[in-house]
Amino acid sequence: MKIKILLALIFLNLMHAQKFYFPKTAVTDSTVLEKQMPQLASKLITQAPLLKLKKTNKLAYLDNLMRLELVAKDYKRSNAALADYRKEFADHNMAGNKFIAYELYSLAKIIEEKEKISFPNALQKAFNKKYESLSDQLITKVGIAVDGDVPVSRKLLKEALNKQKDKDSIDYASALALCKSYLNYKTFSSTKPQIVQLVKLKDQEKFITETKDLRTKNGNTLTITIVRKKENPAPLPVILTNNIYAGPFDSYFGKRAAVYNYVGAVVNTRGKRNSNDENNPFEHESQDIYEVIDWVSKQLWSNGKVGMIGGSYLGFSQWAAVKKLHPALKTIVPQVAVGIGIDYPAQNNIFMSYMLQWINYVTNNKLTDEADFNNFTKWDSINTAWYKSGRSFRALDTISGKPNRIFQRWLDHPGYDQYWQKMVPYKEDFANINIPILTTTGYYDDDQIGALSYFKAHHQYNKNANHYLVMGPYDHGGAQSFGFTFVNGRPIDPVARISIDDLAFSWFDYILKNGKKPALLKDRINFQVMNTNTWKHASTLEKMHTSTLKFYLQNRKGNSSVFNPPAEKSFIKQTVDLKNRDQKDTYHAVSKTDSIKITNSIYFESEVLDKDLIISGNPAGFFNVAINKKDFDTDTYLYQIQPDGKAFLLSTHIVRASYAKDNAVRQLLEPGKIEQIPIKNSIFISKKIEKGSRLVLLVGVNKSPSWQINYGTGKNVSDETIKDSGEPLEIKWYSDSYVEIPIYQE
Repeated sequence: MKIKILLALIFLNLMHAQKFYFPKTAVTDSTVLEKQMPQLASKLITQAPLLKLKKTNKLAYLDNLMRLELVAKDYKRSNAALADYRKEFADHNMAGNKFIAYELYSLAKIIEEKEKISFPNALQKAFNKKYESLSDQLITKVGIAVDGDVPVSRKLLKEALNKQKDKDSIDYASALALCKSYLNYKTFSSTKPQIVQLVKLKDQEKFITETKDLRTKNGNTLTITIVRKKENPAPLPVILTNNIYAGPFDSYFGKRAAVYNYVGAVVNTRGKRNSNDENNPFEHESQDIYEVIDWVSKQLWSNGKVGMIGGSYLGFSQWAAVKKLHPALKTIVPQVAVGIGIDYPAQNNIFMSYMLQWINYVTNNKLTDEADFNNFTKWDSINTAWYKSGRSFRALDTISGKPNRIFQRWLDHPGYDQYWQKMVPYKEDFANINIPILTTTGYYDDDQIGALSYFKAHHQYNKNANHYLVMGPYDHGGAQSFGFTFVNGRPIDPVARISIDDLAFSWFDYILKNGKKPALLKDRINFQVMNTNTWKHASTLEKMHTSTLKFYLQNRKGNSSVFNPPAEKSFIKQTVDLKNRDQKDTYHAVSKTDSIKITNSIYFESEVLDKDLIISGNPAGFFNVAINKKDFDTDTYLYQIQPDGKAFLLSTHIVRASYAKDNAVRQLLEPGKIEQIPIKNSIFISKKIEKGSRLVLLVGVNKSPSWQINYGTGKNVSDETIKDSGEPLEIKWYSDSYVEIPIYQE
């Protein structure tokens, strides 16, 4: 392990040690810069760090190669690298990346040189050719894919150049970053204004787009965008999206519905676009959406039927909409839906630092503050500064330099109380939801717990719930767009690479137009088993597995197995100093080729598996613990160590111990007493575990700049400070504790 780290450090040092000529005049003289950048990029293409990526991370290699060849003005090779990238990555939908902007820029440069015409004329030719090659579904996304932020890219380029002030050389890593910043500014500044107009003209040929301000009964203003296909003059069902992320996505969501032959309606939440109302995310959606549905269902272009779609906050909005169900709302398709108060802004009652970053993102202006949100260096430094300071979590907004009333209000509700309950259906409310629903989420979805919480509650309180679930190896973006070839750097099975858009609108056709049920929906639960290239189907979540395997918290001795109950009850003692903010991360080598972080965790490893297993569902079980404080936050990880020695994270679970039994009512622990902490709301996964693998379980304490720190006094955790830490936290993890792993057998 030490050798591996040493080699990595040597390689990193070599990257920084290697220098390339780059005159200091390039920082201030644009003519010199234009001459030097292609030369610098050409040198980087042949360097060892890039060539090494070809073997270790082909996607990163092709991404960097494509950009460097563009800067080097080798436009044909750049397009070839982009084509290779798309074969690897299956870049089906363009949303979320800017590659089409680079492609248009390079194609325009080729045409400019070949036909000896001006760049604007060449760009128009390149745009028209590319546009005509795209399907209706893809043309709706062109506007988003080319929407680079020119001022931000200019700022980032300037920052990269300033680092070279008074220097005549540049190291590899800095040179690569400079080339990327230069390319972004060069591409977007020279293409975006013209392409925005070209997209607008194309849209005018195909769509009728209207933007209106609606006044609610309470006097609030909501801006709504309606998009219709010109060739569809007759009234159609309306697909409504409630969007807090006001901006380019308003037009996109509307056009997306229109190309599937619906009317697209996109309403912005209070305080967005033309609304001068107070922006309080999540709080008023139920009331406002009811009035919006009432309005759209009565318009001449509507046939009176309304469906809803959208992901994340937009998924939450649909559950808010069915809190009080409007008769015109016939179906919803919530994707990766935020479980407000359940998985965001707190997951299992532990508030996350990210909440402040997100609040600023959606409330700083009438659209979204992309520059602030994507300034990861800023937010990492804020979270780290808070962590290092030992101040209360409630001080995070002050440390950021901008006190925030929404952040403070949320912290006043650490339990799942009426504040959160009133925003979405709660308990018996689900019994009144009798419209068909299609939920999508993924094994890597940040809001999987929230999406599944609605699904579970709907079936619990409504025995006749007509509610389907589709779940696969998708992240937060993929489960509301397309199953990409790679997720988290790993390939997914070909059968999982489906269009979520096609699935959703096939569902709308089924419900709103009497079409056929989507073929994938063979039962209520439809899940892809990773590493088998198959989909499975079950009538309930519980039937995703046929048995369970209990992994006990015991270290193996001799031929003993972690899957058998311990012969004698014992415990492993863990000590965590909550005051220590200079703690170095520790790692455990699981093989010669990989290691996993075990900071603040205890490591348990199974024997080598003698047969294949399919883990399907979410781990459950109980921890039997005794601590010297009144509370703590558990942190659990389940890994597969594959036969090749690589670690694969299967599932995670965090929970505030005092809320583990009831997320609405805090029940403090009694110091020194053995207490049982149930494991609920862990991450779902379905994957074949190959023979020759081992399972690894990490259990420990959540202590990180990304989350609140629970000092265990029993006070509101948001108000605790490092002064409350007292003596180190001591935990006795008893060996009869177990994590119950769900197993599927044919």
